[in-house]
Amino acid sequence: MVWDVIVVGGGIAGLTSAAYASRSRLKVLLLEKNEKCGGLVNSFEKDGFVFDGGVRALENAGIIIPMLRDLGIEIEFLKSPVSVGIEDRIIHINSKENLEDYKNLLESLYPESKDDVDEVIRIIKNIMAEMEVLYGVENPLFVDLKKDYKKLLNYGPWLLRFLKTLYAINRMKEPVESFLEKRIKNRSLRDIISQHFFKGTPAFFAMSYFYLYTDYIYPKGGIYKLAKAVEDKAIEMGAKIQKNTKIVKVDPAKNLVFDEMGNSYQYSNLVWAADLKSLYRNVIADGLEERYRNEFEKEKKKVLKGKGTDSIFTVFIGVKKPVDYFSKIASGHFFYTPSRVGLGEMRYSELNRILTNFEKVKKEEMLDWLRRFVELNTFEISIPALRDFSLSPKDQTGLIVSLLFDYELTRMLYDAGWYEEFREILSKNIIDTLSNTVYPGIKEDIIFSITSTPLTIENYVGSSEGSIVGWSFTEPLPVSSDMLSVKNAVRTSIPNILKAGQWSYSPTGVPTCIMTGKLAADALSKSTKNRT
Repeated sequence: MVWDVIVVGGGIAGLTSAAYASRSRLKVLLLEKNEKCGGLVNSFEKDGFVFDGGVRALENAGIIIPMLRDLGIEIEFLKSPVSVGIEDRIIHINSKENLEDYKNLLESLYPESKDDVDEVIRIIKNIMAEMEVLYGVENPLFVDLKKDYKKLLNYGPWLLRFLKTLYAINRMKEPVESFLEKRIKNRSLRDIISQHFFKGTPAFFAMSYFYLYTDYIYPKGGIYKLAKAVEDKAIEMGAKIQKNTKIVKVDPAKNLVFDEMGNSYQYSNLVWAADLKSLYRNVIADGLEERYRNEFEKEKKKVLKGKGTDSIFTVFIGVKKPVDYFSKIASGHFFYTPSRVGLGEMRYSELNRILTNFEKVKKEEMLDWLRRFVELNTFEISIPALRDFSLSPKDQTGLIVSLLFDYELTRMLYDAGWYEEFREILSKNIIDTLSNTVYPGIKEDIIFSITSTPLTIENYVGSSEGSIVGWSFTEPLPVSSDMLSVKNAVRTSIPNILKAGQWSYSPTGVPTCIMTGKLAADALSKSTKNRT
């Protein structure tokens, strides 16, 4: 059997591609390596607690809700307000007016840096105005402008403002660390702002975080509800979804993919919505025409040289405390830093020294670094039941506590035989730190805890370097980062093979994955119409 489209990877990008390609009456087969779809848009249940295993909340970005409406999918979304805390000072963010609270928070902790704080707040205000342009309208990719003439009239003025915003983005591509260093003298203050972000995050996107805090939404029932709804819609429209099928070989000359059991599947078009390095490792290029093979080899070299961003270490905790206990402290999405000191040299210089001299690092030295790394870090704390009470048992609460963590160090610890001990120690350090600060004595009420490391993410999702947002910002990007050329981001050098998802464009997130999934499906629909 020859499929019009085979989609490899059942994350949100692959599901979006499958749904839209099926809607275009193409014969679609989606192949997913795990027992369920979703990728990083997933949730799991443990003893009556529902935890989100990847994404903690969704950023609408003018894409998610329009996509669902366009496909005829109904999901109940809940507001997902954010709290930000440093030591014993916590603010709650419900609108852009709360930026003044953030300013007061920083000035109270760093009174000697008042002028620098004022400058940072001014920059954030300007970027928030740009973000309102970027995300303030429904993405035209998901709107039928031929049918809705009124919306078409709105897009003219918006396009001019959008082009101005692109100029602002391009002006602020500098890494956030150096951007802040030019504007803030106090190292601790710089760290407190920048250690929220992946290393080398472009300044524009890093400094837009306050706007994003006001744009978060959460599906009732957990994050996985989004992926499941799109999966169900794809099936309803005729797509076949086959799970527990890992593709290990691609023969583009014969339009065949092979799974690890040796089964082959023939396609007219292929959408690779999985890890991009896997595609280039698995392609048999020998049968390609020379012009395609040469271009493919160039692409392959760039892609395999690329690296994923920082990964994360997560502890999923069941606590014998009611939801009300936590609601009095912060919201269900909480960025908390236990100390105003900041990570300082630990995040880069000390880490690099450990990585380059790992075999000489004594265990006591490693344990001390891990302890300090936790105590001075910034946690992303998600409490699903604070948004949907049904996601925890009565009088109990589930917490998801994450911090950015280095994949390479995790791999070295694994190879050295320290992995299980490392998981236990880092988990204990996180729980102890929270118990000694924002949630006093909480460790006495813990029912269970489960850990996830960068290797967990790599193994489950198949994501290179355990990355959760695609390519590292500190290495040359092997894919497009130009918004004006995002339509071409789904193209590859191989005929009839497109790419979608977090590895197809940078920077990325759930909205970008959905957008590239839709772009790939549109390209397929267009090419099919042209052939007929």
